[in-house]
Amino acid sequence: MKYTENALNILASLMYKGIGRAWVSKNINYYKNINSLIEQLNKSSKTEFDITIDDFENKKNNLKKIIHNSSSYIDGVIAIGDENFPTHRGHVKDSEKPIFLFYKGNLDLLKKSNKNIAVIGLLHPDANIENIERSVVNELVNKGATIVSGLALGCDTIAHRQALQSKGKTIAILPSPLSNILPSKNKDLAIDIVTNEGLLITEYLTDAKSKMALSGRYQDRDRLQALFSDCIVLSASYAKNNLGNDSGSRLAMGYAANYKIQRAVIYNELSDSDNDKFDLNRQCIKEDKNIIIINNENFEQSINATISTTTNTKNKYNTLSLLSYMQNNEN
Repeated sequence: MKYTENALNILASLMYKGIGRAWVSKNINYYKNINSLIEQLNKSSKTEFDITIDDFENKKNNLKKIIHNSSSYIDGVIAIGDENFPTHRGHVKDSEKPIFLFYKGNLDLLKKSNKNIAVIGLLHPDANIENIERSVVNELVNKGATIVSGLALGCDTIAHRQALQSKGKTIAILPSPLSNILPSKNKDLAIDIVTNEGLLITEYLTDAKSKMALSGRYQDRDRLQALFSDCIVLSASYAKNNLGNDSGSRLAMGYAANYKIQRAVIYNELSDSDNDKFDLNRQCIKEDKNIIIINNENFEQSINATISTTTNTKNKYNTLSLLSYMQNNEN
């Protein structure tokens, strides 16, 4: 089990009312000295009592017990301020930055030097969606990408499994603690991911206490899918409508847009125009003139554009549309 005092201090401080991601990010220098940290917590927290070192250490000791009791599920916890804490992609406000992660597997896969491509989509894809998604994932893996997804049923599962079948590596980002894989049907898949040098990560050590809390965790999972990817590919998904259709894919694509992370969609106007499972794809195309459109007609060029994106670096792939990219390469 790997963790630092810094990581424990961050986890313990988050247990006080009024202390969140933004506060930790802005006050990270105080974590080097426990007395200074306690002083700042007393100034900022909304607790009804003075925080003492003894109280703080008790919280840390309780956290240690929970972490060690989960040692068969967790390899470690890493936090902002630790030497190898992974750098997120994109432009992100402090309140949305990841500040700690529980993990099992190959943490090096989160390094910015690694080419990470998220592949996401709906829970019930049809056969055509599954087939083209498998082709896309296979080609991305063959070109050196690590596949990121959320371990959900449907398109997420297809992405993870195809990455493994293509002899690649994959990262699963979970809305649950690693001791309670969600969905439970994918426990074996989670084991396969780690066995094949992949990675499981989560921001949660214990189970959600309510359905509302769990819903918020799914949203945070969608945010991390964007933050640890150089590009996010939407296989297919419904758009939000009055019929109750919605998906985490919409949130993940929205986060990517907000963070200035390259987005791509699988879509063929000739075959998909009447399929409501591509409504979100069409919406994204309409909203984003720089989105990459992947289909069988432009497969090689669009995959090359997807794999060549570099978040936070100016290059022709994340500033030009796919059409411009193709024109440049024809000259």
